[in-house]
Amino acid sequence: QVQLVESGGGLVQPGGSLRLSCAAPGSIFSIYTMGWFRQVPGKEREFVAAIRWSGGSTYYADSVKGRFTISGDSGKNTVYLQMNSLKPEDTAVYYCYLDRSAGGSHDYWGQGTQVTVSS
Repeated sequence: QVQLVESGGGLVQPGGSLRLSCAAPGSIFSIYTMGWFRQVPGKEREFVAAIRWSGGSTYYADSVKGRFTISGDSGKNTVYLQMNSLKPEDTAVYYCYLDRSAGGSHDYWGQGTQVTVSS
C-alpha cells in the first residue's frame, strides 16, 4: 500500500514558523494535486491548502491565507507547507494527500504529523 511520508512537525511558540514536507514514492508518475488537511480530536478533518501539479495553482483555507504557503517539487514528488505566524488554533495533526486525477479522490495519504503551537 502506498503511503506518503511526512516530516517537519513539532512544538513552536505562537508567532513562530514550521515547514512540513510530504514525499510521494517515485513510482507514482501521475500526480494531479497534492495538499494538506488537519484534524484536532473530536473535530472533522479540515482542508488547509493544495497545489495543482500542472501549472502550480494554489488553494488555501481562509484561516491560513497570508500565513501559510504551499509549494511543490515535481522532481522529488514532494510538497511543502511553510507555516508562518502560527497561532494556538493551528495546533492539529496535519495530513498530506495526493490526487492522481481530478475529482478530489485523495488516493493516498500520509501518516500525519503533530503541530503544536503553545507558549
